[in-house]
Amino acid sequence: MIDSILAGFALIVQWPTPLYLVGGVLLGIWLGAVPGLGGVTGLVLILPFTFSMEPAQAFALLLGMFAPITTADTLSSVLLGTPGTAGSQSTVLDGYPLAQKGHAERALGAAYTVSAFGGVFGGLMLLLFLPLAMPIIMMLGTPDFFLLALLGLLMVGSVSGASLAKGLGAAAIGLLRSQVGFPVSSPTPRYWFGEVSLMDGVPLVPVVLGLFGIAEMLRLSLRDSSISSVPRGQAEGGGLLDGIKDAFRHRWLALRCALLGTYIGMLPGIGNAVADWIAYGHAVQSAKDKSQFGKGDIRGVIAPESTNNAVVGAALIPTLVLGIPGTGAMAILLGALLIHGLTPGRMMMTEHLDLTVSMIWTIVNANLLAAGLLMLWGRQFARAAFISGHLIVPAVLIFLFMGAWLFAADLMSWYMLLGFGVVGWLMGQAGWPRPPLVLGFVLGKIMEQSAVLAIQSYDLPDFLSRPQTLLLAACVILFLIYATWSALRTAKAVSDNPAQEGAARNPWLSAAFGAAMLALFVWALVQALDWSLYARTMPLIITVSGICIFAFTTVSDLRRAAAGAYQGPLIDAPWRTLVFFGLLLAMVLSAWWIGQMAAMVSFVLAYLLFIGRVRPLWAVALYALGTLALLSFVYADVLNVRFLRAHLW
Repeated sequence: MIDSILAGFALIVQWPTPLYLVGGVLLGIWLGAVPGLGGVTGLVLILPFTFSMEPAQAFALLLGMFAPITTADTLSSVLLGTPGTAGSQSTVLDGYPLAQKGHAERALGAAYTVSAFGGVFGGLMLLLFLPLAMPIIMMLGTPDFFLLALLGLLMVGSVSGASLAKGLGAAAIGLLRSQVGFPVSSPTPRYWFGEVSLMDGVPLVPVVLGLFGIAEMLRLSLRDSSISSVPRGQAEGGGLLDGIKDAFRHRWLALRCALLGTYIGMLPGIGNAVADWIAYGHAVQSAKDKSQFGKGDIRGVIAPESTNNAVVGAALIPTLVLGIPGTGAMAILLGALLIHGLTPGRMMMTEHLDLTVSMIWTIVNANLLAAGLLMLWGRQFARAAFISGHLIVPAVLIFLFMGAWLFAADLMSWYMLLGFGVVGWLMGQAGWPRPPLVLGFVLGKIMEQSAVLAIQSYDLPDFLSRPQTLLLAACVILFLIYATWSALRTAKAVSDNPAQEGAARNPWLSAAFGAAMLALFVWALVQALDWSLYARTMPLIITVSGICIFAFTTVSDLRRAAAGAYQGPLIDAPWRTLVFFGLLLAMVLSAWWIGQMAAMVSFVLAYLLFIGRVRPLWAVALYALGTLALLSFVYADVLNVRFLRAHLW
């Protein structure tokens, strides 16, 4: 093994492999910073260029690009309130509030420090556990994956504010959304409304970008100010060095979350989208003072960022050892292995062990290099928090819509992005948490597949004879009890102090949202009754649970509204909100008639002139020309995106 470690290191330092590694890191930083691109897009983009390379050079480029994405995606999460990738969703919860306080540099400093630590830790753990990986993974069965997913879902109790019921209700909405399309064991699609694009399910990218991105851009637009509410130079304790000190101060939290990310990464099918929520939930539950989470607690940045980088290295274990890609990115990497004549499993552990180890060295060096570069550029990036919000909003919205288009080049992806943007805004106005919805959506398919396979493969005595299953079941029960107790204690604190955030949410709007979801779940239940046994099993569990939850929350909100607990407006700035969504809808509808590029440039002009009231006019024209150049060069020429052409003439 020592000889293989040295041989693997020799492979990555042999010229021109370092050049490919540096090029991959720079590309990965860009892909992570732009919302909607991410690792899958990058791997698909550069995979054809690796066909003629030596294997060590090819994987230095591929993994050098892929590894730092979970470091660079912190930029948009902190500065824009929009997850750069699915692995940085929970970073938004505290990273963006820190930027609003003028502490963007502090959040980025802490994130880059623990990202480098998590990436190196995950790579070293991969090296250490490589001989032990197969027995650990083979020990887990389908019931265990279901319980792990359920445990992750119950983590919503940690990010649901004062109402555990609303957190579980939001998770139920996400679970129901995950049931759209073909089920695990039936040839008949569910909840697809006759739309062919929905037969494969609702795509994740429009959901995440809509719920967080569009909703946060609307909030920034309505504020008529920069991201930071504190003038530049007046934010004390918000520098890059302060963030590094925070990372060392909470080093044990970073270590625990890196271990958590390493374990989750070894489990096929889980990935960063779940790991960062579990890490965030652990940070909340293990903290003595939970009052600042969601308002700018640096621990809410440290926990997920140390976890998602550790996942990257550990995710290689099932891919290399078992040939089971746990994520879409790993599936592409598996294809790259096969293209280069490499077979996962025994071959990678024996004949090509030096190449396997070189991949680990690549991940370690890529994380260190990316963190160092971002540290150097962090001060410049953090200045975006003090730029006028009206100059940021249209550019970010263009990136959001193009991110959805890259994922699925269909106008339906734009409609879904806009629809979930409206849902995210409504949930924010009504006091319903958005993170549990995304978590439920991500876990839905995993839970259904594991549940169906477990029912088909195991009897009750088999369940009871599996110690790992019993241990996980006990963890689920204990965590549910603890989360309920914690939520009740938080709810009492809010009721004792009505000035706290959470008590001031509009109960009328919340009740209306809950009643609408109640009607939706009743309809979904009626639809599921006619399906086959395995096709309706998971929808029935979700809809019945959701009906109970939404009935409870609706009655509770109506009682609070009748008691006069809220005296504010129904929604904030209704006319400006209507104009904002009206411009976005006009862009989506006009894309077919006047062409996609023309529609987006027209939206930018309309926003800057009528909402942002940006002057002088030559600056508006220059901004629009820059948007056109971005769409024409980066997306059309470099990424080879096919835009809709005009059908009006």
